[in-house]
Amino acid sequence: MVDDPESFRGLHAFLARAYPRTHAAFTREYVNDLSLLYTLPGSDPSAAPILLLAHQDVVPVEAGTEGDWEAEPFSGALIDGMVYGRGAADDKGSLIAILEATEALLAQGFTPRRGVILAFGHDEEVSGAGAAAMAALLRERNIRPWFALDEGMAVVLDEPTTGGPVALIGVAEKGYMSVRVAARAEGGHSSMPQAETAADKLARAIIAIRARPFRGGVQDGPAGALLDALGPRLGFMQRMAIANRWLFGGLIEEQVSASPAGDAILRTTIAPTILAGGAKDNILPQEMHAIINLRLHPRDSVASALAHLRASVADIDGVTIEPEGAPNEPSPVSSTQGEAYALIASAAAAHVPEGAPVAPMLVLAATDSRHYVGVAENVYRFQPVWARRADLSRVHGTGERLAVADMGRMARFYAQLIAAGAR
Repeated sequence: MVDDPESFRGLHAFLARAYPRTHAAFTREYVNDLSLLYTLPGSDPSAAPILLLAHQDVVPVEAGTEGDWEAEPFSGALIDGMVYGRGAADDKGSLIAILEATEALLAQGFTPRRGVILAFGHDEEVSGAGAAAMAALLRERNIRPWFALDEGMAVVLDEPTTGGPVALIGVAEKGYMSVRVAARAEGGHSSMPQAETAADKLARAIIAIRARPFRGGVQDGPAGALLDALGPRLGFMQRMAIANRWLFGGLIEEQVSASPAGDAILRTTIAPTILAGGAKDNILPQEMHAIINLRLHPRDSVASALAHLRASVADIDGVTIEPEGAPNEPSPVSSTQGEAYALIASAAAAHVPEGAPVAPMLVLAATDSRHYVGVAENVYRFQPVWARRADLSRVHGTGERLAVADMGRMARFYAQLIAAGAR
C-alpha cells in the first residue's frame, strides 16, 4: 500500500523518535521519496560493508474479511503473546528488529570496522522500485557490500523432509514471468461451429503446456544443497539415496515433487491463472487467450522458458505465446561455502530449537533482494521466525501475526550478525 505517503512519513517520524541513537549515528537518506537508506561508516574504508534489508509497505486486507481477524487488522493488538496486524510478519517485524539491534549495539558503544547499511524499501509488494533505486545508488557510489540479507526464509518447525525444525536460509529466489497464450480461429455464429474453434485451440494449448513440465532435478541447485544439509538427520535408506543421487535421483525427485511445494523447489512451475475471450453466448470468438504465470527456477531463464513453451504448442496452428508485462530473471545461487554464509548460518543456529539443522533453500516468491544481485557479493534471505507450515497462510492472508518471542529472537539475531560481521 503506497498510495498514502503521509502514513509513510508518520512511520519515518516514529522511527526517528523510537531509535534516537541509530538516527544520530547513521546517515539517513530518502530515496525515491519514501525508501530509507541508512549508512554507518566503518573504521576501515577498505572493508566491504554489510547490508540488511526490510520493507515498509504491506499488502491490503481483503474487503469483507476484517471480521475474520482475531483483532482489527491494523491495530497491532497484543493477544496471547502475538502481535496481530497486517505487516507484523511481512515485513515490519524485521524492520523494527533490525533497528532494535542497532540501537542496542550503539548503546553499548559499538563502533564497527566494517560499515553497516540498512535499506528499507517502500514498495516491495508492488514493484520494488524503491529497492531498485537504492541498489542503483550503491552501484553508482561503487559500494559493493560483502553480503545482503533480506526476508524470505524462516525456521520451519515441521519441515517435511525431517519432520522437525529446520532453519532455512534462502540462497536464491525464483524469477517471475507471465505469458499471454493467444489462440485464433475463424469466428461466426455459434449455430455453425468450425471443427476447431479458438476455444478448442486454447484448451489444447494449455493442456500441451501443462503436459510438458520443465526439467527438474535434485543433483544441482539449492535442492541438492538442501538434501546434503538434511541428509545426516534422516534414516539409513534416505541417507544412502541422497549420497548416491546419481543412482537414486529419479526416485528422490518423484517423492519430492509429489507435493506442490516440493515440486516448486525442483523446477520452473506453470500456472494458468486467467482465461478470457468471447463477447456473447451465440458468437464464436475469433480470439481467446490465457495468462499463464511461471516462477522460473535458477537453471532456466526468461528466454529459455519462452522457447520451452513455444515448442510445446508448435503443432497447434493459430497459437502464439508472448510475455505479459515485464519478467524478472531468477537470481543466481549465492555461495554456501564462504565466510558470509557461515556467519549467517552461525547466527541462525544460535536462535533455533536446540539441535535443529541450518540448510540452504530456494525462495519461491520474490523479494526486494533481487535488486541487489550484482551489487552485493552474495544475497541471502532469512529471519529467525519460528513457524509451522500451517502458519504461513496468514502472511498476506487473514490473521497475520508475529510472536513477541520471535521479535526478541530477530533483534538478538541481527545484533549478533552485525556485531560479528562488522567487527
